[in-house]
Amino acid sequence: MTHPSRGYDPEASSLAGEVDPDVMAELLAVRGSIDNIDATLVYLLAERFKATQRVGVLKAENKLPPADPDREAAQISRLRALAEEAQLDPAFAEKFLNFIISEVIRHHQAISASGNGE
Repeated sequence: MTHPSRGYDPEASSLAGEVDPDVMAELLAVRGSIDNIDATLVYLLAERFKATQRVGVLKAENKLPPADPDREAAQISRLRALAEEAQLDPAFAEKFLNFIISEVIRHHQAISASGNGE
């Protein structure tokens, strides 16, 4: 199995040699945390799409439409409230969820069109 960090240099920076070594060390430490968060986001998105693929199959098997506007509106409202609670820009959170929803719908349409639900 190929390790995802091969070929990735966590210390890559155009600031190397330009910044105080203590500042650079702190910057690299914080970036290490950011890298861990990014990896977690990728794995969480993968799990989310596995679940939505199953929903797509259920919808196709039962001849349900790929999109569910009431569910999507409720999710957007919920995510905006969570974003506010977390001090994240709710407009950004909505854009992010809209992107995910559009991908999910595209997957559901492909499942339905391929007959994989039958």
